[in-house]
Amino acid sequence: MRLVVDSGSSKTAWLLGRAGSPDILVESVGINPVRDEASHILRVVQGVAGSLAAVLAVDPANLLQPQWGPSLSIYFYGAGCIEPFKEVVERVLAETFTGSRVVVESDLLGAARALCGTSEGIACILGTGSNSCLYDGQSIVANVSPLGWILGDEGSGAVLGRRLVGDALKGCLGNDLRAAFLDRFGLTQGSIIEAVYRKPQANKFLASLVPFLVENRADGRIQELLHRAFCDFFVRNVAKYERPDLPVNFVGGIAYQFEQELRQSAECEHFIVGRIEKAPIKLMADFHNHASENL
Repeated sequence: MRLVVDSGSSKTAWLLGRAGSPDILVESVGINPVRDEASHILRVVQGVAGSLAAVLAVDPANLLQPQWGPSLSIYFYGAGCIEPFKEVVERVLAETFTGSRVVVESDLLGAARALCGTSEGIACILGTGSNSCLYDGQSIVANVSPLGWILGDEGSGAVLGRRLVGDALKGCLGNDLRAAFLDRFGLTQGSIIEAVYRKPQANKFLASLVPFLVENRADGRIQELLHRAFCDFFVRNVAKYERPDLPVNFVGGIAYQFEQELRQSAECEHFIVGRIEKAPIKLMADFHNHASENL
């Protein structure tokens, strides 16, 4: 059996593959070891173990027994899964699925393997946050630091929301769009300031405003906002790899939702967009179905 995991800060997909049987997909809340305490990660993983057990019609306690371990390989790709933070995820998985083979890598490597397989390419994530890398078919050889939504994360849902708020409150969108935006979410300038500067997870709040951009994407002012945001992503991240010959591939809800605008911005910056996938979990599983167990 093989358990492949695609974990973001908001949600996690767990795909259990078994020879000759249908795959089992379980979803949970996100796991990010940079942000989350070990106790939270343990609760999430144990909850998933219980869900898998229920689907397999076995006692959840059996998942903790040695007989489960040797038959299972776990490939966990997650946000924040870098040294030394990923060690807590490795430990929790090993303790929960006793005796199993556990490999924990970054969500960016998972995206690269899903999008490019064993071919050279540029792999990017555009979701609540953003990231990118140059991939040689086996590993990441260059990565422009995303820096998070305050300093970077160009093109991400959080930064699109930040741009929308800034343009609306500074009068750059006109009175009609400003009023429509505030009314759409029941917001005031004061409530926005509080959500961004005083409440936790401001990036998620800002990303939650993206539906307004989707609903008004035909408006020229929204088109310009999207174009500037995606051009920034290509200029400040992708261009740094100095490989305009390679296709630029994407996973993530923002890339999937705004595929047309993303491709137009790429063309303006002289890049070629390859694959765009909303979620990489099945492609990750396909990669491991054909990859060496030594990965």
